[in-house]
Amino acid sequence: MQTTRKIGIGVFILVMGAALLAMRPHGPMNEVQVARAHLKLASLSTSSRRDVDYRLIDQRLRQLMTKPAMVGLAVGIVENGRITFLQGYGETLAGSGDPVTPQTVFRWASVSKGVAATMVAKLAEQGKIDLNAPVANYAPDLKLPAGNEYRASVADLLSHRLGLYRNAYDNKLEEGQDPSVLRQSLAQLNAVCAPGTCWDYQNVAYDASSEMVSRITRMPYEAAVKHDLFDPIGMTSGSVSLDGLESNRSWAKPHTAGKKPLPIVDTYYKVPGAGGINSNIKDMALWMLAQMGEMPDVLDNHVLDTIHAPYVVTPTERGRLRKFLERLGTAWYGYGWRSYDYAGHHIVGHRGGIAGYRSLILFDPQKKSGVVALWNSNTNQPGGLEFEVMDQLYHLPFRDWLELDNPKLSPQSIAGSDAEPENGGGDAPAGRGR
Repeated sequence: MQTTRKIGIGVFILVMGAALLAMRPHGPMNEVQVARAHLKLASLSTSSRRDVDYRLIDQRLRQLMTKPAMVGLAVGIVENGRITFLQGYGETLAGSGDPVTPQTVFRWASVSKGVAATMVAKLAEQGKIDLNAPVANYAPDLKLPAGNEYRASVADLLSHRLGLYRNAYDNKLEEGQDPSVLRQSLAQLNAVCAPGTCWDYQNVAYDASSEMVSRITRMPYEAAVKHDLFDPIGMTSGSVSLDGLESNRSWAKPHTAGKKPLPIVDTYYKVPGAGGINSNIKDMALWMLAQMGEMPDVLDNHVLDTIHAPYVVTPTERGRLRKFLERLGTAWYGYGWRSYDYAGHHIVGHRGGIAGYRSLILFDPQKKSGVVALWNSNTNQPGGLEFEVMDQLYHLPFRDWLELDNPKLSPQSIAGSDAEPENGGGDAPAGRGR
């Protein structure tokens, strides 16, 4: 009888122990399951292809590569929450024969702003930053005209509403001046509006975001980004420095629109929150999946809703993208992200441009579908790809947004159109000088 009782107690303990282990929300099994889920997302899924004609996309991209301004290009497409297309075209260096592959690393340029905003929003969710508090509380290097650093909020910083003229002091940054010193000297300027009341694109000021991330996490910005974002997402090629670019076995060299190699400089790596990210196209596709909500263990819906929300209308963005106005409606800016009404759908994205590099990301959060692209020459012709992909996702009539059939298009005219303004392109009140 005593033996039976002991056996019964033992069985009870084993059953209860198993139940408690099963109830643990963050145990080893959950971590393994998360890792497996991310590994699955990183794999190419042809079974998730539904709306995009990939043969046509590949055919058009190969035609694009025959254009005189193109050197190298990498493209990724996501459909229904899975990577469905990864392809490299052209060369890492004109005339070298070294092919661009899905593993070739490029610069993201201003698409980097979404990374900084995501980091700040995560810290806000953890209660370490108040998005509505004065930016001076977290980034003491940033000084604004008339003491406006005590009036402008962190939210105003992330949405380019600081009351500065567009791209303030980018010219001084490109002359080699220290960005921390430049942020302090912004106080010498005249405010163009009260903080929060007008929109003008920034780089030097925007990089106060990386300063606050470093101060709060007590880590260098790159280390914080890798720890909180890139490593959990699985972005093994992601980096935030010139060394991080050049240390890769395959990395794309910058070129002019005439295919001449450009010297690579570290100017915008000095403002990493504004323009310092590098990765290959596969990792950029993974970043897009995380932004779609497919990795809630890294980025939950609250963070995503916060950064993607349409906070300020940007009318001149429609002017910059005027060739797409047949379907492009209102354009907004959130926190490090743009959003648009496109043929009745709400889409989120950003473009980037640094000398010799261009980038884009555009997706529909509801359809869990979108496109990313990276290329290494001063041409914006590949920018039409994002809307050709969107048209296919929405089953809209075909438009030659890539302008492959426009015989009058020159490399010079393409290079000067619809670029994400790395050193220009803000929205200013009517009548104010540029």
